[in-house]
Amino acid sequence: MTDHRICALGDVELQSGEILRDAKLAYKTWGSLNPAADNVVLLPTFYTGTHERNEGFLGAGRAVDPDRHFVVSINLFGNGVSTSPSNAAPDCAGARFPEITFYDNVRCQHQLLTREFGITRIALVYGWSMAACQSYQWAAQYPEMVDAIVPFCGSARTSPHNKVFLEGVKAALQADGTFNDGNYTFPPRRGLKAFGRVYAGWAYSQTFYREGLHKQLGFDTYEELLVDWENDHLGWDANDLLAMLWTWQNGDISDNPLYGGDFVKALNAINARTIIIPCSDDLYFPPEDNAIEVQHIADGELRVYQSPWGHCVASPGNDPRFQAFLDQAIRDVIN
Repeated sequence: MTDHRICALGDVELQSGEILRDAKLAYKTWGSLNPAADNVVLLPTFYTGTHERNEGFLGAGRAVDPDRHFVVSINLFGNGVSTSPSNAAPDCAGARFPEITFYDNVRCQHQLLTREFGITRIALVYGWSMAACQSYQWAAQYPEMVDAIVPFCGSARTSPHNKVFLEGVKAALQADGTFNDGNYTFPPRRGLKAFGRVYAGWAYSQTFYREGLHKQLGFDTYEELLVDWENDHLGWDANDLLAMLWTWQNGDISDNPLYGGDFVKALNAINARTIIIPCSDDLYFPPEDNAIEVQHIADGELRVYQSPWGHCVASPGNDPRFQAFLDQAIRDVIN
């Protein structure tokens, strides 16, 4: 992957006290920063996503349009493009990779934006899934800097049920003897395939499978869909998947020195105009969690999108109606 730039951060001290050696954030930009520097849109990446897949959330004529906005997509630590177990300095590589929080990610992203571009205000932070989690994190961690957020299919704090789901896919991967506690010589293929197969049961809703909506994705049977998920995850490094999974499991915008674990205080600190978009049938980011959050965000609104597609309703190309729904929410907060 060569269509991105690298911001070298040097050695980064993490929340845990560990050091991420020779840390690098990979990012891509679209459009240009205007003279007033007030057209910045930040688009973090989601689980198993990169800046490349984020291109489906912007474009000519869309609510986020490079002709009008300066869009920056920054890759999450652990995603195989930014510093990750698969590409880290030797003392942080593989199973030795340190635990990295959303707070760590956003602090480093802030350094990138301010140092590389002199950015002091962000018009919008938005994104899907783990990118949605980072949207909340940005708004709470730098409330004076963020004008608006539109998190979709995500949460400000990872729920216990979400953590249990993640424990399941993690266990499936680690059960492969080849995994060897992360010190594998060859990719743990059985574990990666099991990871993908288990994940597919959560990515869509019960109604999705009952009504055979997998056929709209080109699969005659749900078994064909499961095999596709297996093959997709074979392309990932196992330790990379687990590094991002740890970040996701430990997501909490209040778990840092700013808020000391006071979740309501962290939500109260969000000044950004906020529209939260959950999917009605998302099995691990349900609307009920977002309804609790929005009560404590001063300028917050909840817009539930009704769909049996569940979490994957937001994956670019799956549901054109969702794209229009998302774009309208973005226009409502930044125009």
